[in-house]
Amino acid sequence: METIAPFIEVIDEIKEAGGEVFKMCFQCGLCDAVCPWNKVRNFSMRKLIREAAFGLTEIEGEDIWRCTTCGTCPDQCPRGVKQIDISVALRRVATEYEVFPASVKSARTARASLISEGNPLQGDRKKRSDWAKGLSVKPFTEDMEALYFVGCYLSYDPRMKKVATATANILNKAGVQFGILGDKESCCGESIRKTGSEEVFKNLAKQNIKTFIDAGVKKIIVSSPHCFHTFKNEYPEFMVNFEVIHMSQYVLELINDGRLELTGDYKEKVTFHDPCYLGRHNNVYDEPRDLLNKVSGLELVEMENFRSNSPCCGGGGGRIWMDTPQKERFSDIRLEQAKEAGAKVLATSCPYCITNFEESRLNLEYEDILEVKDITEIISEML
Repeated sequence: METIAPFIEVIDEIKEAGGEVFKMCFQCGLCDAVCPWNKVRNFSMRKLIREAAFGLTEIEGEDIWRCTTCGTCPDQCPRGVKQIDISVALRRVATEYEVFPASVKSARTARASLISEGNPLQGDRKKRSDWAKGLSVKPFTEDMEALYFVGCYLSYDPRMKKVATATANILNKAGVQFGILGDKESCCGESIRKTGSEEVFKNLAKQNIKTFIDAGVKKIIVSSPHCFHTFKNEYPEFMVNFEVIHMSQYVLELINDGRLELTGDYKEKVTFHDPCYLGRHNNVYDEPRDLLNKVSGLELVEMENFRSNSPCCGGGGGRIWMDTPQKERFSDIRLEQAKEAGAKVLATSCPYCITNFEESRLNLEYEDILEVKDITEIISEML
């Protein structure tokens, strides 16, 4: 009988990269049962963890890049295994050796753009605030109520610029004294960290932290759950703490405080998709729904899976930059659920979710069946 000896050097590298938690796994397989990948193809997180424990992981393969860091498996794991940490640790090893399968190479382009321009979309840093031209949006100063951290997708992506515009409209209508950083703003670094590029993340974080401190920032409003999570939970690693609030929470506060009044009737059936980094990772479930329920005439319906059981759109863990075959897209499943719920509008609060849902809407030919909107777009229409 052949005995397979662990590759000690590989195990040590995985441990050093943050993957020692695989020791806790007793191979029950629950992670495989709840993983969204197994709705579209075969994938075993259990196997990945077992191979890592013996130093037998194929870092050249695609499996270590599949995890979207949605948080479903650690949320359900009876042993408290942090599967996301293991996936990221394996990616750090692959990144160190510059080993990337074809489907992941686009993430390398994103990394290069982050290093050179501070965003993953190859956008000119000097044009980061072009979306705000003509919108009465000012540069941030220390005497303002809050910094609006726009984020990369809302700054550069044509579809997502509409969300930035709607957000600015809401803040101006409520009389909020806010400002933006313009070309001084850099990517929060969340997604590139999840692809294993730890040093790139650290550099981006340090740039932003210095900018925040120099500008006198105390309160940060964000549109992206990924920025929300990073500023709230990961930047404190650098011994700083800022007050961070997601836009869905902040707009609800503005309404409840009497600073923002909604007018008119929406008269549409709407369903809400919980972004992973807003819901499972940060337990923000009620505020987006409470906000939608403030809209007169809007009928809020739930899909088959919602709140903590909401499936991932497929964009987390840096997969927003990677190639996913059309038949393996989680976002297609979500749009089908929205249609089955009888909704005419699929609302959410995440640029990655919107990007994937819009693509699925075209692929499924749902353009005349379902609209995809950020919550702020709905609220802006009611002002």
